[in-house]
Amino acid sequence: MILHDHFNVNEKGHLTIGGMDAVELAKEFGTPTYIIDENVIRANCRAYRNAAIKYFGADALPLYASKALCFTGIYKIAAEEGMGIDCVSGGELYTAKRAGFPAERIYFHGNNKTDRDICDAMDIGVGTFVVDNFDELCAVSAEAQRRGITQRILLRITPGIDPHTHKAISTGSVDSKFGTAIETGQAMEIVKKAIAAEGIDLAGLHCHVGSQIFDIEPFSDAADIMVRFIADIKRECVYEIRELNLGGGLGVRYTEYDREIDYAASIRDIAAVVTGFCKKNGIRMPRVILEPGRSLVAAAGATLYTVGSVKTIPDFRTYVSIDGGMPDNPRYALYQSQYTALIANKASEPKSKRVTVAGRCCESGDLIGENMELQAAERGDILAVLVTGAYNYSMASNYNRIPRPPVILVKDGEARVAVRRETYEDLTRNDVL
Repeated sequence: MILHDHFNVNEKGHLTIGGMDAVELAKEFGTPTYIIDENVIRANCRAYRNAAIKYFGADALPLYASKALCFTGIYKIAAEEGMGIDCVSGGELYTAKRAGFPAERIYFHGNNKTDRDICDAMDIGVGTFVVDNFDELCAVSAEAQRRGITQRILLRITPGIDPHTHKAISTGSVDSKFGTAIETGQAMEIVKKAIAAEGIDLAGLHCHVGSQIFDIEPFSDAADIMVRFIADIKRECVYEIRELNLGGGLGVRYTEYDREIDYAASIRDIAAVVTGFCKKNGIRMPRVILEPGRSLVAAAGATLYTVGSVKTIPDFRTYVSIDGGMPDNPRYALYQSQYTALIANKASEPKSKRVTVAGRCCESGDLIGENMELQAAERGDILAVLVTGAYNYSMASNYNRIPRPPVILVKDGEARVAVRRETYEDLTRNDVL
């Protein structure tokens, strides 16, 4: 096992992903290529759903936060596993609709929904809007009244929590583009406006404190603040909040230095905290919603590349250059995110080198990682970067006019194309001569 159970080494000394030889997958589908183990995603969905129901009650619902990895196939998996989904754009809604995902189980997020977004979401019957701000509340109310419907909403609230993650993935502090802060008094103000608004059913509240969190303390702190705020609403507005969405953010093991998280146990511990706070504050236990994204899909993925060159600069470093890079994985350039890499065709050999893995773009910052432990590499080797199922394909670009890689789903010894490789024709399809 390498980091996770579905990464192993076979008798040829090759890396296997979900039991399939990574070198053979690279031969069949080319590189760069995203490989996703479908069984891992399904197992994670079941773990979340079963734990949520066990510890929060039969009406608890985990939502797949689809910004982590979005294509039609992922929505089919989520639907089959009884999940809800969280969409943040018209494009994600369109993809979910095309996949046939039940609209009533869609929660529509976003801090700046356009008028078209709002209309499109109501056209397909989105079950719940997560309303971010005063302007959006007015816009949703106006459109609902125009249609003669009552739109179910949650209000996104910022609890003022510092989750100790990278600033770019921290979202629960007072100074955030997301939500309305309790601390400033604006959260109570928007609650009162939502209660009074025509065409609006205020079902509950939403909060999200950040990503890559390995302890439950930030969730516990957020739950304490949110439950006390629900009690304040009941007392001040004589209004019962029926649903509490605690967001997502549980971390994933990207390297051997990251802790492995038992997600079911974390849900159990969070449930105990929420139950205790509800009793303490004298309020009825609301329906609880969770929004895992990264923790459902990240570990399921690996990206395969072909090594093009190995360049050693004496007394400085060794560059191992690959046929992909920041267009298919921008996370190191954005966040200095750490990964585990290995030479897939030499996976049984010891990692004897420390290298910088460089991409092919005309950009000095196009790196997958620095000071990475790796087997001795040479041109033509297959390099695998593990745990790339989240925020790789979904954040991919065509920088330097490079086509995006395909997404290959592996399951029970079979591999199939879920998203085809882009072509140069695809890149120019919308160009006007």
